[in-house]
This record gives sequence, structure tokens and C-alpha cells, in this order.
Amino acid sequence: MRQPTITDYSLLIFLAVIWASAFFNIKLATDSFGPITIAFIRVLLGSLPLIILCLYKNIKIEVFSKDWPWFAAIGFVNLVFPFFLIAYGVKNVQSNLAAILMSTSPLTSTLLAHFFVKNEKINLLKVIGVSIGFAGIVYLFSDNFLINENNLFSALCILIGSLGYVIGGILTLKISNKKNENVTASILIWATIILLPICFYFEKPWNYNPSLTSVISITYLGIIATGLAWVLRFKILKDNGLVFQSQVAYLIPIFGVILGYIFLNEIITFKVIIALLAIVIGIYFVKKSTHPKKILNQFKI
Repeated sequence: MRQPTITDYSLLIFLAVIWASAFFNIKLATDSFGPITIAFIRVLLGSLPLIILCLYKNIKIEVFSKDWPWFAAIGFVNLVFPFFLIAYGVKNVQSNLAAILMSTSPLTSTLLAHFFVKNEKINLLKVIGVSIGFAGIVYLFSDNFLINENNLFSALCILIGSLGYVIGGILTLKISNKKNENVTASILIWATIILLPICFYFEKPWNYNPSLTSVISITYLGIIATGLAWVLRFKILKDNGLVFQSQVAYLIPIFGVILGYIFLNEIITFKVIIALLAIVIGIYFVKKSTHPKKILNQFKI
């Protein structure tokens, strides 16, 4: 892998902004669409750039191969489950809170990986990181101005939704021998197949009379924040590797809070700022835990 350039860092920031922008766009989409419809259109449109990418790179999409049960399971856990819960929850909470709550997935994955993934055992730095991060979440839930008895369930739905990304990531290890583009396209297609009958039966999207803003937001969610974002992620992975790309986890909640303020005029309380800092610091410790000497040296005077 080459040394990151200014262009590489710019692409990383751009990816973070795209993924962070999904939250306020989900909020705008909920003005006209139900959560199942939002999840369905998001995976449907999101699959198109991935299919085009696979065709361009001559990568076979194995959506109906012998491994289809894995693709279907990952599509449900990693896409259907969280996309629905986020869209359901963000209707009643600020999008910036959703961005912060969803950013806890690296912390949760650290705990689950200890039990289900080889060579991913808990160490002191991981314990410190997870403790700081989840302390931030507890502190955030104590903000009665933004999270109260009227929307507590919605906030919990978003937090639970983040587990989908974690469990989906663990399940993906079962098919880690396959190309990333193939896996992503296949699980997006399976998520579309799963959501199609559910969406048509429960929400009957043809009855909606959506606003232009909601239509633009849901289209952006699918094509840009899902499909093209994954294409950009693959480029960053190819050029700079997983460690560099994983730094996007620090940036998503930060940009999520900023964009929510800019586009929706959302309130940023003191507890939101403290919780955000705690989670970012927690993620930092967790991700640096594989190189404990390096991080400890940074704190030497």
C-alpha cells in the first residue's frame, strides 16, 4: 500500500461526509415515506452502482450461488435490520443523535469479536476504549432534553440497529474468500428481495404522495449514501488498505452532528458534545489496541 496523499485523505473525508449525510436525509425522507419503504428503496437503488461496478470489473455476482443462504442472512442482518430500525427511530429523534448512536458499532464489535472471532481477544486498551465509549452513550441517554419518555424507544431502536452492522460483519467472515464487490452487490440484492414483499404488503408505497424533498433524499440515500459510498470505499481499500479506511469511523459522528445542525437546525447540547468526544476517543483506543506500544508512547512526556 502506498503512503496516503492529500487526495487520499480528501477521499476519506468525502466518504465520511457521504455516510454522515445519510442520517439527516433519512430524517427528511420520513416526512413522506414509511421506514420499510425507505429501507427498500435504499437497498434497491444502492445495488445499482455495485452491479455496474461488478460488470465493469468483470466480477461475477454470486447472488444465487451455493452460498446464497449466507448472502441472504447477511443482507437481512447487515442491511434490512439496521436500515429499518434507523428509519423508524430517526422519525422521533434528531438525526445527529442517530449518527452518534450508530457510531458505537466499532465498540460493540470489539465485545462480540472476543467471543466469536479468532485472534480478536479483549486487552486493556480495548477495555478502556469500550468503557469510555459506552460511558458516553449512558451520558447521552441522560440528556432529558433530547431523549425522554416520548422517544426513548426510538433511540433504543437506533442503538439496537447498530448491532446489525456488527453481527453482519462477523457473518461476512464466513465468505471472506470472495471479492468485496461481489459480496456487497449480492447482499444488497438479497436485501431488496427480502424487503420487496414486506414493503408492498405493509406500507403499499404506491399510495404515498411524497414531497420533492423526500424524493430527493431517498434517492440520495440509495444511489449516493449506499451505492456510490461503497464504490468509493473499495477504491480507498485498494489504494490505502483497511487500517487507513477504518479511520472513517472517527469522522462519521462528527460530520453527522455538523450536518444535522446545518441542514435541519438541530440542537447541539453540552451532553451531545461530551458523548460524541467520549465515543470518538473510545473508538480511537479500540482501533489502536492492536499496537499498544504505539499508543502508549503517545502519552509519554
